[in-house]
Amino acid sequence: MPTMAQAEAALKTVYGYEHFREGQRDAVQALVKGNDVLAIMPTGAGKSLCYQIPAIISNGITLVISPLISLMKDQVNALLQLDVRAAYINSTLTNKQQLTALGNARKGLYKIIYIAPERLNTEGFLDFALNANISNVIIDEAHCVSQWGQDFRPAYLNIAPFIAGLKKRPVVGAFTATATLAVQKDIIKLLDLHNPLKILTGFDRPNLFFEVLRPSDRDAALLDFVMKHAGQSGIVYCVTRRAVEDTAEMLKSNGIDCARYHAGLSDDERTQAQEDFINDRVPVIVATNAFGMGIDKSNVSFVVHYQMPKDLESYYQEAGRAGRDGEPADCCLLYMPQDIPLANYLIEHSLDNAALDIETARNVREQADERLRQMVYYCTGRGCLRNRILSYFGEVTTETYCGNCSACLSRKGEQDVTREAGQIVSLVMALNGRYGRTMVASILCGKQNERIISAGLNQHSAFGALASMGEGNIYAIIDELLASDVLSQTAGDYPCLVAGHYAKDVLSGDWLVRIPLDRGGRQVAIPKHKEEESEALFRILSKLRLAIAREQRVPPFVIFSNATLKDMAKRKPRNRSEMLRVNGVGENKMRRYGETFLTTISFYVKKKGTEA
Repeated sequence: MPTMAQAEAALKTVYGYEHFREGQRDAVQALVKGNDVLAIMPTGAGKSLCYQIPAIISNGITLVISPLISLMKDQVNALLQLDVRAAYINSTLTNKQQLTALGNARKGLYKIIYIAPERLNTEGFLDFALNANISNVIIDEAHCVSQWGQDFRPAYLNIAPFIAGLKKRPVVGAFTATATLAVQKDIIKLLDLHNPLKILTGFDRPNLFFEVLRPSDRDAALLDFVMKHAGQSGIVYCVTRRAVEDTAEMLKSNGIDCARYHAGLSDDERTQAQEDFINDRVPVIVATNAFGMGIDKSNVSFVVHYQMPKDLESYYQEAGRAGRDGEPADCCLLYMPQDIPLANYLIEHSLDNAALDIETARNVREQADERLRQMVYYCTGRGCLRNRILSYFGEVTTETYCGNCSACLSRKGEQDVTREAGQIVSLVMALNGRYGRTMVASILCGKQNERIISAGLNQHSAFGALASMGEGNIYAIIDELLASDVLSQTAGDYPCLVAGHYAKDVLSGDWLVRIPLDRGGRQVAIPKHKEEESEALFRILSKLRLAIAREQRVPPFVIFSNATLKDMAKRKPRNRSEMLRVNGVGENKMRRYGETFLTTISFYVKKKGTEA
């Protein structure tokens, strides 16, 4: 039986790390000892290492069941760089390639095999699995087994029967980045985990800056954001294919080099776009949520959501593709009220009600509606954005100020107008959709104009109720309520105010409303991250990494991550021993690339010494 001593040795010699991150040691130790595991760890926390190390030091084969075809390829490439024998079996392989892979697997040539859940019960793979020494089965993106999750995948329901049919039950590990308490219970039940060690490292990603903007011009806001991040790698998510096409065209017409990705493109077009982005041939990719799951690209510096997703699970998973290397990164969501009906439309057309009984279909829709409500609240409510995310996933925190989101940085200069907002909503509901914002503001200001007097509205209890605030602030509150879908407007040339989706929440006091004291349109500046003194050397090492990656036809981060290059640039190792102290440089990477990088560093140091 493998031991933790072997695991710690592999951590250093194979991966080049001195210490496990939070949660990794517990997961590795449990799997090594033969215990099932359920691990909920945020993107970038190092989930793959948790099961790869037990796989490397075990005697048998580890199956990794994943829906992420792109991840399989990247993970296998990365493992091969570490001299770990691995393969994948999915729909991208021809029948001949699949037969070859299975033939090699029968010969025991692989330690780790990645496979899509839909291929578990194919005749060829079943024949292999029933006769193989499978020591571990790992289920990645385990939340896909639950109907209450955002990515339900029916093929996941076949995993437990598959495991039960093996000649010997392997150790089972289930891993995911996002799972509410209800989804966690489903994972344990539907995957038939046996008394699993439950690891919840926390959902917080301290290196991510969260921002919500409500722009009057979404294209202008996006262009401004991308230009501020010139030279950095980023993803722009759109909800629809049409939005991807239009947004990519807008960026290109303004000189931004970008790729596009959505399900309406051909396989070749999608593959080319993905390869160009992963290999840093284009800095920006504009995509639907069809892109990104399992993209193990560590140097994504920003993620922008051009439109609001339909749930926080999807948003946090997609936003979490930024800053996987632990470096500071920015996550911006451009929200407009029209995103809500679009999200409702997508929910309605994404539910396969024909495959569900009436009761289940109703429950699934109710869950989807509640997830959308929480998503809208994230965009329109007040208070710390980070805490709102953590609270949604059941992580209790006593902190009310994170200092690293747009809500916290803009908190100064705002006032609580929840009571005044309630008065406005009450008046709008009493007027029953007969008047627009100008009339409502005039009534609340106590204006004695002919229209108000002739309608008898100067006798209304709300007449003059907010006169002390001034007309400008009343308009500001109304605009805030419209943006938050607390109020809505009728169609036509003369729109009237009506109660919106969240009007009752304001009336009950459950919805906090705040507006800036200064309505000058100030936006939160994107924080500028401190530049390291070794930035010049880092750029030189990055160019060297890119050249090697292109020669080997692998993504640059497979050679070394940004975090490793920055540590290398900071330490400036002079020999093999010092290079092995760099985080992310193990024996295998040292043997492959160490001397090349040492030579470059030595040349840089000598040149700087001469210049001095």
